[in-house]
Amino acid sequence: MSRFVETMVATANAGGRQRGMVTGEPKEPVRRTWAEVHERARRVAGGLVGGGLEPGSAVAVLAAAPELIAPTVQGVWLAGGSVTMLHQPTPRTDLGQWAADTLQVLRMIGSSLVVLGEPFDQLAPVLEENGIGYRKIDELLGSEPIAEPVASGEDDFALLQLTSGSTAEPKAVRITHGNLYSNISAMAQRAELDFDHDVMVSWLPTFHDMGMVGFLTVPMTFGVELVKVTPVEFLGGPLLWPELISRYQGTVTAAPNFAYAIVGRRLARVEDDNAYDLSTLRIALNGAEPIDATAVKTFTDAGARFKMPAECVFPAYGLAEATLAVSFAPLFTGLTVDVVEAGPLEGHNRAVAVPEADPRRGTDDVRAFAVLGPPLDGLEVQITDEHGTVLGERQVGEIRLRGDAVSPGYLTVHGPAPTQDADGWFATGDLGYLVEGGQIVICGRSKDVIILGGRNVYPTDIERAAGSVDGVRAGNAVAVRIDAGTRRERFAVVLESKLAGDAEAENRIVKEVAARVRDAVDARPYAVVVLPTGSLPKTPSGKVKRAATAVQYRDRIDAKA
Repeated sequence: MSRFVETMVATANAGGRQRGMVTGEPKEPVRRTWAEVHERARRVAGGLVGGGLEPGSAVAVLAAAPELIAPTVQGVWLAGGSVTMLHQPTPRTDLGQWAADTLQVLRMIGSSLVVLGEPFDQLAPVLEENGIGYRKIDELLGSEPIAEPVASGEDDFALLQLTSGSTAEPKAVRITHGNLYSNISAMAQRAELDFDHDVMVSWLPTFHDMGMVGFLTVPMTFGVELVKVTPVEFLGGPLLWPELISRYQGTVTAAPNFAYAIVGRRLARVEDDNAYDLSTLRIALNGAEPIDATAVKTFTDAGARFKMPAECVFPAYGLAEATLAVSFAPLFTGLTVDVVEAGPLEGHNRAVAVPEADPRRGTDDVRAFAVLGPPLDGLEVQITDEHGTVLGERQVGEIRLRGDAVSPGYLTVHGPAPTQDADGWFATGDLGYLVEGGQIVICGRSKDVIILGGRNVYPTDIERAAGSVDGVRAGNAVAVRIDAGTRRERFAVVLESKLAGDAEAENRIVKEVAARVRDAVDARPYAVVVLPTGSLPKTPSGKVKRAATAVQYRDRIDAKA
């Protein structure tokens, strides 16, 4: 039995009898101990093995409710299989296209089985029409429990994590039992999780690695109390998040930057100073997308009224190829921002620090990035230039990783592909540098950098400037490259606004965005396109797709120029 499964089973048989998971908020909350979740998982495993599941088989899971997902994924692991969480269709999804995409994914991961749970069990006829085999979670829960877990080794696959790349073709990161155990153990240690007293609160989707690994697998393996709702419930009322932290005295939570921006604005409008008690919150992890200091300050300023400590903000860097987490900032320090000179950064790939007392810190001649902490135990980080030469402190280059949590490879539609080179290093495609203590700073993605007159301009600087304009939806402004790789490379800004359609308001937004961007990066956008809410193409985790935005709105960009 792998260390991962062994630990999860031991937890269920010991402390799991007291600690557990609350689901069903806000309408019908139900709490089950981890021991009860385990017993349900044993039934799922019994049904899968009894139905002919072979050790090492890939099982695709399509469900929304956490109370069904938790025993199902654990049941797959107990049955010796690997889990792939399928991307979920929405009410606007073309089911024919979704079925075709799902078939492609199933062929890629070598799976002949989809496990269905509410509300997606209604898709059974669609799967039947396309010859896709399925089992319903409700039926599996009625099976005889498995007597003992099917043996799994450290190199067997536990997760095949779907990830979105620059193309429309699917890709899955192969995560072994050893990868998973290494990363969740390192995260628990660095975050100083108290398995007996911490309470984790999450609305993150389980088809994304932060939701699946960080806020389901970690608490289920180590027996930490968990309050879990769905992204739909959060988006339907973002203040549900602080409400649950307050009600259950939550100590640990996480989200991408855009969610903190949204909730910070909503909290600021709450009139009752006693509406929430956020004093117990010690970790509010901010990861999965670039961290904006302005959004963080909005969140901490608003939370202060409700006794939330500002130092709970916990910047992090992660990616699926490292299972989940690469680095955590030091505990109880809040957000630390590294302010550097714009000229050396953009022209010479050097991050020259601007001292605290330097008056330039408040000008447009500097750039600011979140400090994301040193790598977790078991991981090594190096910065290299385009020739593979290892760079020194404060020199900007590509971030490379090596260690126990790094995936051995991908599954693609064209077959398996390695993630690591001959020496075990994984090239992330992220650009950044190291500061004192080996702490990581991320500047952006190499494929997204906009080259203007020999300067490397990072999209996040453009997007933050655009997002500061009144009427632009938080986290919904994207800078896209035009004529990439040519001597006349340009960029456009595409954004969402609730004021889209109001000609006068749109005109104001366009002018203000162009001016703010010009001030921030010393270059004007080729065009500014204002779209209605929900228009921008996004990944399953909610991040805007820059390349897809450029393709989808190319004609409108040209028309606005």
